[in-house]
Amino acid sequence: MARPDLNLLVTLDVLLAEGNVARAAQRLRLSPSAMSRALARLRETTGDPLLVRAGRGLVPTPRALELRERVSQLVVDTEAVLRPAEKLNLMKLQRTFTLRTGDGFIENFGPELISRVNKEAPGVKLRFLLKPDKEIAPLRDGTVDLETGVVDKTIGPELHTQALFRDSFVGVVRLGHPLSKGAMTPVRFASGQHIFVSRRGTDRGQMDDALKMLGLERNITTIVTGFSAAVALVRGTELIASVPERHTRNLRMGVHSFPLPVAVPDITVSMLWHPRLHADPAHRWLRGCLRDICATPAKKAT
Repeated sequence: MARPDLNLLVTLDVLLAEGNVARAAQRLRLSPSAMSRALARLRETTGDPLLVRAGRGLVPTPRALELRERVSQLVVDTEAVLRPAEKLNLMKLQRTFTLRTGDGFIENFGPELISRVNKEAPGVKLRFLLKPDKEIAPLRDGTVDLETGVVDKTIGPELHTQALFRDSFVGVVRLGHPLSKGAMTPVRFASGQHIFVSRRGTDRGQMDDALKMLGLERNITTIVTGFSAAVALVRGTELIASVPERHTRNLRMGVHSFPLPVAVPDITVSMLWHPRLHADPAHRWLRGCLRDICATPAKKAT
């Protein structure tokens, strides 16, 4: 069965509203003969005469009366779909956004993001998920709206990415730890007991490569999967952790932080989203909020 010409819906809507072929033709800027041909096609498509002559005018059939309101609403809905989106009204926006973030991101940037969202769009809810891996399926299938993290070199071109900030690593020990006093040297640093943060469970990283170039090797006694766990362990032990400075700003309150005595490459924290949401006004607003918050200069942790 051939699919009906959906353009006929507009013609039918005008014909049923006017009840007159000439006036309908005038509204649609068609000739009377073109409108008569359109009416003939509508009669053939619907299997009903729709408009029949009564004296000098035309009157709708019962089928036409049944269709009139339905067709009118269909035309209105179709025009709304094809019209550019209305300007976003944040105060009336009702929506839940799911954000998947790395360990420490919520603690440092979550409070300010929530405060801004509540102020600008009180009907918006934020749902935070911890990011256990770099799998992009949640972004692809729509279960996650926005993600933050270090972009892997192997990530495909499917996702949109935008850098939020660069972060450098610092050392962390408990207050009163021997390394909290005196000059920090590579030898002093390497001689302590270290925590290594690795989601993949490996026991070696860029820090170890930097120390090896100096002929040194650190003693890794503990491996954890997140920075918050590393900082928590530092508070009550003699262990040393190396963590991103901005990413762990609030986590490091109440511990001693120090510049690393060896050069370790910075990381770039970015946000990632699927192309389906790229032009969405509400999602664009959320990305702007996160970008502004991450661009704010970080306060020093003590």
